[in-house]
Amino acid sequence: MKNGAEKASKVKKWAILLFMLVLVPAAMFLFWGSVGNYSYLPYIGEREALAPGDTAYFTVPPFHFTDEDGKPFTDKDVENKVLVVDFFFTRCTSICPKMSVQMQQLQLQLDGHEYDDVLFLSHTVDPEHDTPEVLKAYAKRLEADPKRWKFLTGNAPDIYRQGNLGYLLSASAGSSAAENFVHSPQFVLVDKRHHIRGMYDGTSTDAMRDLMTDLNMLLREEHDRAKKRS
Repeated sequence: MKNGAEKASKVKKWAILLFMLVLVPAAMFLFWGSVGNYSYLPYIGEREALAPGDTAYFTVPPFHFTDEDGKPFTDKDVENKVLVVDFFFTRCTSICPKMSVQMQQLQLQLDGHEYDDVLFLSHTVDPEHDTPEVLKAYAKRLEADPKRWKFLTGNAPDIYRQGNLGYLLSASAGSSAAENFVHSPQFVLVDKRHHIRGMYDGTSTDAMRDLMTDLNMLLREEHDRAKKRS
């Protein structure tokens, strides 16, 4: 009996040692990996190394448009907001209807107080037709919450330049195509410091799931950054 008890005790000690040396570190690695990954959404666009450990990332430039109520809407109106941005036009019969429904579903699903800092921006690329009145009617059909989802119009070249160069949807800097028509299916995720953090196919349900996951990761990152500043 004594030998059996001693043998059982040794097995127990080895099991505890194995747990401490292998399983605990592995669990910690997985835990810290899952916690840390959310803060590493990529920064899209050009970047500049200012000093060791200090990098300047591409930022969306200032803008001045008009919303569906005919009121000015500028970059000042999106301060301290996480943005989900797209470009569409109301007469579009190809990708735009699907994109608008996807944006509608995002708005409906992300309706808790934890998403108060999220703002949806839809820019028309057909401003000659899509007046504020037309955009207002379109927004109403989509049951858009005017406090959370804005429909924007303005001068066509300004809109195209903002889409192509400001949100990096097609044209390269200095290209004459910068002020050409924008017709991209991409939804653009922008953080509170105006950095682009992700792009997603607005016609794909799978991509929208990815966007929701990344958006939650970004909100956690923004929350942690705010805590460090306080």
